[in-house]
Amino acid sequence: MFAYYLDLALRSLKRNRVLTALMVLAIAVGIGASMTTLTVMHILSGDPMPGKSARLYFPQLDPAPADWKTPLHPRPMMDYRSAMDLWSAHRADRQALVVQSPVKVLAPGTGRPPLMLMMMSTTTDFFPMFDVPFAYGGAWTPADEAGRAHVAVISSDLNDRLFGGGNSVGRTLHLRDADVRIVGVLKPWRPTPLFYDPVGGITGSMTPTGFYGRPEDVFMPFLAGLDVNDGNFFQYTCWGSGPAKPGHLQDAPCLWLALWVELDSPAKAAAYRSFLDGYVRQQKALGRFAHIDTDMPDLMQQLDRAHAIPANVRLQTWLALSFLAICLFNMVGLLLAKFLQRSGEIGVRRALGASRPAVFAQCLAEAGLIGLIGGVGGWLLTLAGLWLVRRQQLPYSDLVHMDMPMFASTFVLAVAASLIAGLLPALRASRVAPALQLKTL
Repeated sequence: MFAYYLDLALRSLKRNRVLTALMVLAIAVGIGASMTTLTVMHILSGDPMPGKSARLYFPQLDPAPADWKTPLHPRPMMDYRSAMDLWSAHRADRQALVVQSPVKVLAPGTGRPPLMLMMMSTTTDFFPMFDVPFAYGGAWTPADEAGRAHVAVISSDLNDRLFGGGNSVGRTLHLRDADVRIVGVLKPWRPTPLFYDPVGGITGSMTPTGFYGRPEDVFMPFLAGLDVNDGNFFQYTCWGSGPAKPGHLQDAPCLWLALWVELDSPAKAAAYRSFLDGYVRQQKALGRFAHIDTDMPDLMQQLDRAHAIPANVRLQTWLALSFLAICLFNMVGLLLAKFLQRSGEIGVRRALGASRPAVFAQCLAEAGLIGLIGGVGGWLLTLAGLWLVRRQQLPYSDLVHMDMPMFASTFVLAVAASLIAGLLPALRASRVAPALQLKTL
């Protein structure tokens, strides 16, 4: 029976080609606009650590003085003493300190000019904690970390630029005024978004790119990074007079470090929260803290609080969906005109024994077929829209593409929207009185 309804739908669409083209165009334009923005939203709002994000937490506290006016409690970053106290306690399964800084990079013997790149100073757990893939070598050891060894892991991009993509483990980089030995080279790695940067700061391109830039090109042990690049670390905020002199952030009243922890069970997460609360209360009793606010969101909660998805993308998505709704209203009118134009034909079918549900199903089959054809047009318009997005100077432009789930969603949305638009016209058509229509034939 379904094949029969499709055959009738095809015949009907061919009978009035102009009206059919208008309906297909309406659904195609609406689907193209909405799927372009939905695809961008899908890419930007995805889970960067599927299956693991619920075990990654971002502890927060507030060491600022009571007279430091701000609506933000607790703070997303920590001062040096607080971060080191929590990290040194080893209360998590894994934990990583992270802080960025620009650094001048030179590869001796390559003949290449110095580069200004971004360096991440972190701890060795960073790599297994965030599933960072290695092409050559690996992360530095805890002994390297404790001994402030001048070692580094570099990105795939930097390895391609300086060493032609070969195995550069054991080679030397000159970072600022120090020689550093390469112990690991990453595979191409582009987490989307850059979740480990809690405030969406400055990334490897040396320009503000929010959460959608590229990862840093150089990774160094945290303490060795302080030795090599002291004075260049970004500060989230400072109070009082700030650092006593440039480069002395360890004792400065500044927030500039972030701490991530991995906790494998809800019980461990609850225990760490208790530990964090106890630490803050202890520091308040010592007179170092004025606030006892703490928080420990997981990875996805932190991204939501940090507004990782650009506001303009959210607005564009709502506007596109509103435009799709307008297109559907137009399609409702066109389908009403089309079905009621065939009242005589429908009256004859009813007189020959067709039931109201049969007429209703036939009309919905026709609406669904229009949606399927419009979905093809919408898919092509979506590809064109995504191409235009990639041409824009946006931090996430190169990330935009259509994957298989969004390809399937294009046709599901097109058919579903057409069926919804066809409900009222199909209901009206199924209620055509056959006797009245036969009199007019």
